[in-house]
Amino acid sequence: MMSPMALPSFLKIHGDVVRLNARLQPRASKDGIGDVVGDALKIKVTAPPVDFAANEALIRLLAGVLKCPKSDIHLVRGRTSRMKTLEIRGLSAEIIAERFENA
Repeated sequence: MMSPMALPSFLKIHGDVVRLNARLQPRASKDGIGDVVGDALKIKVTAPPVDFAANEALIRLLAGVLKCPKSDIHLVRGRTSRMKTLEIRGLSAEIIAERFENA
């Protein structure tokens, strides 16, 4: 088992969920996972930040990268901000970190 020190700075274990800090870039040229910026993972989506389309695209992209149902990913902070906090259920922080590395 990996020690919490080995987790990327954008992942935090919070009870039985893993919290992901993300910096969302809407209207990007393509969807994708970017670099770590501070303690957030930059994530790009092509959707515009209108009527929460970018948030929906973010959750869809994360579900695909993490190979989990969209219902396991919840936006808990940053609904109208570029800085987002999401909770992910059903996967360990180590598995999440590994899937981001391979994305």
